[in-house]
Amino acid sequence: MKVKLLKYTNDPEKTCAIAARLCYSAAGIDEITEKFTKEKVKELLGKVISSGHHSVLEHASFSFGIEGVSRALLAQLTRHRIASFSVQSQRYVKFKNGVEFVTPGTIKKQEVMLRKYNSFLKDVEKLYKDFLDAGIPAEDARYILPNASATKIIITMNARELRHFFALRCCNRAQWEIRDMACRMLNLARKEAPILFTDAGPDCIRDGCRETAFPCGKPWKNHKNK
Repeated sequence: MKVKLLKYTNDPEKTCAIAARLCYSAAGIDEITEKFTKEKVKELLGKVISSGHHSVLEHASFSFGIEGVSRALLAQLTRHRIASFSVQSQRYVKFKNGVEFVTPGTIKKQEVMLRKYNSFLKDVEKLYKDFLDAGIPAEDARYILPNASATKIIITMNARELRHFFALRCCNRAQWEIRDMACRMLNLARKEAPILFTDAGPDCIRDGCRETAFPCGKPWKNHKNK
């Protein structure tokens, strides 16, 4: 898996702070902008975030490039609807040089099961290529590709939605692959906008776990970027 922060709003924290101050100031935007120091930005955003007035965080957006994740992850990711996604097309892209697959760690740990898994994927890959060679369109040949098929995605979210995304997907209860991706995204975003994301992550690092039926029972630990 590869996760890269491609672009983000210029000076995202100051942009959000200006928006927050404008709501309660008679001054013009130029005057507000000139008066903001880093200390004032930090102080104001701290109050905004702690009070739950997160609408102003929508003025900062972050775009990530993701590679080597499965279609199983994609199905979960697109449930986050306040976001923009661009995904490598299985309809138009012909994987003539081989199909990339994601292998779960639980399968890797069992040698016999791993051999069966790889054997199955090789058969799928061969049949897919046979379909293409027979003139079957890629949009139809793709029907045999499993959830393990890897894809590439560009994701753009605003800071408010990212905080919500991190709360759900960095949780110990989240599925392992999307949790890995979310934690890497959080580490990258936090480096560029520490005030916006210093307390971002699962609910247990702030208010306690909200998973009443299926709590993990484990403390959350910051995920090291790989």
